[in-house]
Amino acid sequence: METHTTPDGETVYVATDEGDRGSKAPFYVAYVTPDRERKYGWFCGECETVDNAMDAMGRIQCNRCDNLRKPTEWDAAHE
Repeated sequence: METHTTPDGETVYVATDEGDRGSKAPFYVAYVTPDRERKYGWFCGECETVDNAMDAMGRIQCNRCDNLRKPTEWDAAHE
């Protein structure tokens, strides 16, 4: 795992072996501790930030580079 520092000065542990495809680069799971007990959020592989947003359908969007992961759930009412 790689370590990165958040804008708040916290250290997060990025699991480069746990990720999902994004439009520009993968999103990797970031943890609070190296033992992977507590998930911090998502880490953008394109611009190397944790400044990401996730909606209720599982879509992830990076707030810096607009890297985007498609929703993991789909509701036919949105068609």
